[in-house]
Amino acid sequence: MISDKIQFRVRYGETDQMSYVYHGNYAAYFEMGRTEWLRKLGVSYKIMEEEGVMLPVISLNTNYIKPAKYDDVLTLKTTLSKRPSAKITFDFEIHNEQNELLTTATATLVFVNMKTNKPTRAPKYITDIVDKLMA
Repeated sequence: MISDKIQFRVRYGETDQMSYVYHGNYAAYFEMGRTEWLRKLGVSYKIMEEEGVMLPVISLNTNYIKPAKYDDVLTLKTTLSKRPSAKITFDFEIHNEQNELLTTATATLVFVNMKTNKPTRAPKYITDIVDKLMA
């Protein structure tokens, strides 16, 4: 499938008293991964929303294997797990600088028509890009 990687440093405000990344911050990391994955395909949330489509998360399953810590440089791999339809599903892996696997996750989002507030098919320009990359 189609993958992308980004790197970022854990900031002090993202950690708890033990210097471990607070578990709630991982959802924001995964959002960064999804956003950059889409951006590198030439798609932006802003344009999708201007065209009347929003993309809320309907499921997020996270497995915490080892803690990420303050000042760690993390690599987040975002992978499209299957061709989008009315839903799009991403798999995530977070590794530290020693390439240790710290966290895995899967997120499913649904394409929603902003006028009707009901699920809709993925925009054709997204499925066209994915189809071309998967060919």
